[in-house]
Amino acid sequence: MHHRLQIDTPKKTQMSKVKSQKLEWNEAKDVRQSIGEIVNKLDLPHINPSRIFCFRTQGSKSRSHARIWSFPKIFQIALNIKPAYVIEVLSKHFDKLDDDSKKKVLIHELLHIPKNFSGALLPHRSRSRHLGRLADKLFKEYKSATS
Repeated sequence: MHHRLQIDTPKKTQMSKVKSQKLEWNEAKDVRQSIGEIVNKLDLPHINPSRIFCFRTQGSKSRSHARIWSFPKIFQIALNIKPAYVIEVLSKHFDKLDDDSKKKVLIHELLHIPKNFSGALLPHRSRSRHLGRLADKLFKEYKSATS
Protein backbone atom coordinates (compact mmCIF):
# COMPACT_ATOMS: atom_id res chain seq x y z
CA MET A 1 0.00 0.00 0.00
CA HIS A 2 1.44 3.36 -1.02
CA HIS A 3 0.87 6.29 1.35
CA ARG A 4 0.98 9.88 0.22
CA LEU A 5 1.13 12.66 2.75
CA GLN A 6 0.80 16.17 1.44
CA ILE A 7 2.56 18.62 3.70
CA ASP A 8 3.27 21.99 2.16
CA THR A 9 6.04 23.47 4.26
CA PRO A 10 4.56 23.29 7.77
CA LYS A 11 4.65 26.57 9.67
CA LYS A 12 5.37 26.71 13.34
CA THR A 13 2.55 29.02 14.44
CA GLN A 14 3.23 28.65 18.17
CA MET A 15 5.58 26.63 20.33
CA SER A 16 3.01 23.85 20.69
CA LYS A 17 1.18 23.98 17.35
CA VAL A 18 2.25 22.99 13.84
CA LYS A 19 -0.09 23.38 10.84
CA SER A 20 -0.13 22.15 7.27
CA GLN A 21 -2.85 22.25 4.64
CA LYS A 22 -4.58 19.10 5.84
CA LEU A 23 -3.04 18.08 9.14
CA GLU A 24 -2.79 19.92 12.41
CA TRP A 25 -0.69 18.82 15.37
CA ASN A 26 -1.19 20.31 18.83
CA GLU A 27 0.69 19.51 21.97
CA ALA A 28 -1.50 17.20 24.09
CA LYS A 29 -0.79 18.13 27.71
CA ASP A 30 -3.70 16.01 28.95
CA VAL A 31 -2.21 12.94 27.26
CA ARG A 32 1.23 13.72 28.68
CA GLN A 33 -0.30 13.93 32.18
CA SER A 34 -2.06 10.59 31.67
CA ILE A 35 1.21 9.00 30.55
CA GLY A 36 2.88 10.18 33.76
CA GLU A 37 0.05 8.74 35.89
CA ILE A 38 0.12 5.41 34.05
CA VAL A 39 3.91 5.06 34.34
CA ASN A 40 3.74 5.85 38.09
CA LYS A 41 0.81 3.60 38.92
CA LEU A 42 2.05 0.63 36.89
CA ASP A 43 5.65 0.99 38.07
CA LEU A 44 7.27 1.09 34.63
CA PRO A 45 10.77 2.26 35.65
CA HIS A 46 12.23 1.80 32.16
CA ILE A 47 9.95 4.51 30.76
CA ASN A 48 11.10 8.10 31.11
CA PRO A 49 7.94 10.25 30.78
CA SER A 50 10.01 13.40 30.27
CA ARG A 51 11.28 11.90 26.97
CA ILE A 52 7.78 11.11 25.70
CA PHE A 53 6.20 13.93 23.73
CA CYS A 54 2.45 13.90 23.14
CA PHE A 55 0.48 15.42 20.28
CA ARG A 56 -3.15 15.47 19.19
CA THR A 57 -3.65 15.29 15.42
CA GLN A 58 -6.61 16.62 13.50
CA GLY A 59 -7.24 15.92 9.84
CA SER A 60 -5.66 12.47 9.67
CA LYS A 61 -7.32 9.79 7.56
CA SER A 62 -5.96 7.01 9.79
CA ARG A 63 -8.47 4.76 11.53
CA SER A 64 -6.29 4.24 14.61
CA HIS A 65 -6.91 5.90 17.96
CA ALA A 66 -3.24 6.56 18.62
CA ARG A 67 0.24 5.71 17.45
CA ILE A 68 3.74 5.88 18.83
CA TRP A 69 6.69 7.19 16.83
CA SER A 70 10.24 6.00 17.32
CA PHE A 71 13.44 8.04 17.27
CA PRO A 72 16.00 5.85 15.50
CA LYS A 73 19.58 5.58 16.75
CA ILE A 74 21.01 7.21 13.61
CA PHE A 75 19.07 10.42 14.35
CA GLN A 76 20.04 10.30 18.03
CA ILE A 77 23.72 10.15 17.05
CA ALA A 78 23.47 12.70 14.22
CA LEU A 79 21.59 15.24 16.35
CA ASN A 80 23.26 14.34 19.67
CA ILE A 81 19.87 13.84 21.32
CA LYS A 82 18.85 11.19 23.87
CA PRO A 83 16.22 8.57 22.97
CA ALA A 84 12.65 9.87 22.82
CA TYR A 85 9.20 8.89 21.63
CA VAL A 86 6.16 10.73 20.35
CA ILE A 87 2.69 9.49 21.19
CA GLU A 88 0.17 10.87 18.75
CA VAL A 89 -3.54 10.61 19.51
CA LEU A 90 -5.87 11.04 16.57
CA SER A 91 -8.53 13.45 17.76
CA LYS A 92 -11.25 12.13 15.45
CA HIS A 93 -11.22 8.73 17.20
CA PHE A 94 -9.38 9.13 20.52
CA ASP A 95 -11.39 12.07 21.84
CA LYS A 96 -14.67 10.12 21.51
CA LEU A 97 -13.43 7.40 23.89
CA ASP A 98 -14.36 7.28 27.57
CA ASP A 99 -11.55 7.82 30.09
CA ASP A 100 -10.94 4.11 30.70
CA SER A 101 -10.65 3.39 26.98
CA LYS A 102 -8.23 6.30 26.57
CA LYS A 103 -6.03 4.91 29.35
CA LYS A 104 -6.10 1.47 27.76
CA VAL A 105 -5.03 2.91 24.39
CA LEU A 106 -2.16 4.79 26.04
CA ILE A 107 -1.03 1.66 27.92
CA HIS A 108 -1.03 -0.17 24.59
CA GLU A 109 1.20 2.51 23.03
CA LEU A 110 3.59 2.47 26.01
CA LEU A 111 4.02 -1.29 25.60
CA HIS A 112 5.76 -0.66 22.28
CA ILE A 113 8.68 0.89 24.23
CA PRO A 114 11.47 -1.63 24.89
CA LYS A 115 12.98 -2.08 28.37
CA ASN A 116 16.17 -0.29 27.30
CA PHE A 117 14.25 2.85 26.19
CA SER A 118 16.44 2.98 23.10
CA GLY A 119 14.17 4.92 20.77
CA ALA A 120 13.20 1.71 18.96
CA LEU A 121 9.74 0.09 19.01
CA LEU A 122 8.51 -3.41 19.85
CA PRO A 123 6.04 -5.18 17.54
CA HIS A 124 2.51 -6.20 18.51
CA ARG A 125 3.45 -9.87 18.73
CA SER A 126 6.54 -11.91 19.45
CA ARG A 127 7.04 -15.50 20.56
CA SER A 128 6.76 -14.62 24.21
CA ARG A 129 4.25 -11.77 24.26
CA HIS A 130 1.03 -10.52 22.75
CA LEU A 131 0.76 -6.77 23.21
CA GLY A 132 -3.07 -6.69 23.26
CA ARG A 133 -3.36 -9.23 26.07
CA LEU A 134 -0.61 -7.56 28.05
CA ALA A 135 -2.35 -4.17 27.65
CA ASP A 136 -5.59 -5.69 29.02
CA LYS A 137 -3.74 -7.16 32.01
CA LEU A 138 -1.93 -3.89 32.79
CA PHE A 139 -5.13 -1.89 32.43
CA LYS A 140 -6.74 -4.08 35.13
CA GLU A 141 -3.70 -3.44 37.35
CA TYR A 142 -3.99 0.30 36.65
CA LYS A 143 -7.70 0.29 37.60
CA SER A 144 -7.05 -1.56 40.86
CA ALA A 145 -4.19 0.85 41.71
CA THR A 146 -6.47 3.86 41.23
CA SER A 147 -9.41 2.57 43.26
